[in-house]
Amino acid sequence: MKNYKVFTITSEPFLPDILSSLMWELEISGLTEEADSIKVFSGSGNAVNETKISDLLDKLVAEKLIKSFSINKEILEDKNWNELWEKGREIIRATKRIIIKPTFKNYSPRENEIVLTIDPKMSFGTGEHQTTKPVLSLLEKYIKPGNKVLDVGSGTGILAIASVKLGAVSAIALDSDETCFDNCIENCSLNNVTDYVKTVTGEIVSIEENNFDLILANIQKNVLLEIADKIKLKTVAGALVILSGLLAEDEKYIVSHYTKIGFQKTDFAIMDEWLALVFRSV
Repeated sequence: MKNYKVFTITSEPFLPDILSSLMWELEISGLTEEADSIKVFSGSGNAVNETKISDLLDKLVAEKLIKSFSINKEILEDKNWNELWEKGREIIRATKRIIIKPTFKNYSPRENEIVLTIDPKMSFGTGEHQTTKPVLSLLEKYIKPGNKVLDVGSGTGILAIASVKLGAVSAIALDSDETCFDNCIENCSLNNVTDYVKTVTGEIVSIEENNFDLILANIQKNVLLEIADKIKLKTVAGALVILSGLLAEDEKYIVSHYTKIGFQKTDFAIMDEWLALVFRSV
């Protein structure tokens, strides 16, 4: 019988989105998020081990994103990991209007509610985490009919899909990961927005358009600082930029940098220690 290696990873502070994103750089078979840890699954013959995981997590420590981490390894017999994953998925009320559900859960929307059907598979953006919910709340507040949207680091495509459902005329979902590319296409189909969401794999320089009314980026601080100039080049005058994946302590660095290149902070949303910032291109 085939066995699986299971690595339980915790960190201080616990940053599930960032940890999960990093772990997908390895050749893993699956991943689940728990209340205070992530579990990484790998076939017994796979080269993934504690050393490789530790090397990646050391980078987060060096970048001062986390202070410490722990890794616990188990060997488990073959199971239906998809079934295990499904048991842990629930229907999520992300905002007053936006409901997120997987395909295997039923939900009857109330008046004015928007239901997003999202199966994350090996991508990120289930709507469960505090980095996603504030963006959806701000998106609901600021998007206007006819907006052209760019979602940088789109993962499952949840933000691009929500943008169209909220009235955007079009959205581009951009991610450098091929798995996210495929998953985004599937989720767009599930939500009947394939004609309105263009899925692109690559970096922000891969995008030819430079007339976006709204740009979304739910990524960690260091990446948001690195791509700030590129984001600026993609906006029209008066465009909004919503940034997330940030801890409250990151605000001063992001605001300082984005202000210097022609943005003005106009709003924010916070959930626990997680922060989303709204800027206007001036």
